[in-house]
Order: sequence, then C-alpha cells, then structure tokens
Amino acid sequence: MRRADQVAGLGLLVFAVGYAGAALRWYPYRGDIGPGPGFLPVWLGAAMAILAGLLFVGATRSREAGGAWLPAGKGLARLLVVFGATAVFTALLNLIGMILGTALFLIGILKFLEGYPWGQTLAIAVGIAALNYVVFTYWLQVPFPVGVLGF
Repeated sequence: MRRADQVAGLGLLVFAVGYAGAALRWYPYRGDIGPGPGFLPVWLGAAMAILAGLLFVGATRSREAGGAWLPAGKGLARLLVVFGATAVFTALLNLIGMILGTALFLIGILKFLEGYPWGQTLAIAVGIAALNYVVFTYWLQVPFPVGVLGF
C-alpha cells in the first residue's frame, strides 16, 4: 500500500468533485444553442475524479511499499529551489510583469539549476515568453500583469 499515492488520490478526488460541483453551481451546463460555460469544467472535473479514484484504488491494492514520498539529498535541494523560484516569481509578478518574469524564471531554472548553455537558455526563455505573449495577450486577449518597464 502506497500511503502517499492514497493521500494524493483522495486529495485530488475531493478537489475534482468540488471543482465540478462549483462549475455546476456557478455556470449553466447548457446554453441556448448547445453546451454552456459549465460543460467543459464539469467533464474535466469528472475525468479528474475518475483518475483520482483509480490512483487511490491502485495504491490501496498494491502490495509494494513504494518509493519515498520526497526526494532526498540533491533531489530535495532541487525541489526546494524550484519552489523558491516559483514563490519569488509570483511575489514579483506585479513589479516585473509576466513576460519579463517568465523569461527570468526560465533563465534561472535552465541556466543555474539545469546547467544549459547560455545560447539555449536565452533562446528558450525568450521564445517561451514571446509565445506566452502571443497566445494570451494577442490571441486570447487576456491581460497579463505589466511591470514597471511597461511589458
């Protein structure tokens, strides 16, 4: 029995049921001419609930103890660095903006944690930041936080 998988399965199941329930409560499932705004969230919640239930059942039926819940040594240090970088990124988002923040976050992870060469690091960071801008700001017209530099 894998305790971590059981806990994760139950946690995800509760989240999925709550997500689907909130979608049903706050958004109409059907619209005048077809599916309404609640249609996709309800089915995503249902699919997640099924997968979470399968994770829980599989972990309960397993006879193996499974691996450690958290990595140790360098793996744990890397995990903490990623969590810390994400926290800093989130805290500074309104100051530096989404586009610059995304690029700096990726530079930090790719260069200093993964050891990518500078050329690849900059190409990936700038490319992903540009893709974020094009998809969300231009195509979907979702406003991003804009930093003090204006982007």
